[in-house]
Amino acid sequence: MTSTEPLIRLAEDDRDRAAVFVIRGAVFVIRGAVFVSEQQVPIEEEWDERDVTADHLLALVDDVPVGTVRLVDQGGGVGVLGRLAVLPKGRGAGTGVALVRAVEDRARERGLTTVELHAQTHALGFYERLGYTAHGEEFLDAGIPHLHMARDVG
Repeated sequence: MTSTEPLIRLAEDDRDRAAVFVIRGAVFVIRGAVFVSEQQVPIEEEWDERDVTADHLLALVDDVPVGTVRLVDQGGGVGVLGRLAVLPKGRGAGTGVALVRAVEDRARERGLTTVELHAQTHALGFYERLGYTAHGEEFLDAGIPHLHMARDVG
């Protein structure tokens, strides 16, 4: 992996349609590799109706897709960060941090004041270092332990 800073791209419907399809295609390939193949999440649980309206962000290093995340506007000033996935070649190089910060920036652009997420319990420390606070009881999502977390971004 190179030391190049990740470039974050947003798949927007008002962009060149070909670019949107390429970015979204890479997003789904990465999510399939990380969640379906690596973590054994059932494919029917990985993609949902929120994918249609969510903002999808893609991290590229040296023009190679290495990570993705989505932002769903939940209403009431709340955005939900979800489906954060980084390929092994992008891990440990700041890609996850760059994606989370990009989602927070996008949330602010959309007028959202809070970002919530469901963190896999093994990733709690990562999100805590970025200012997120856990609350509530542990729960299972696709058979994986999670906790609710949130951060004020307003």
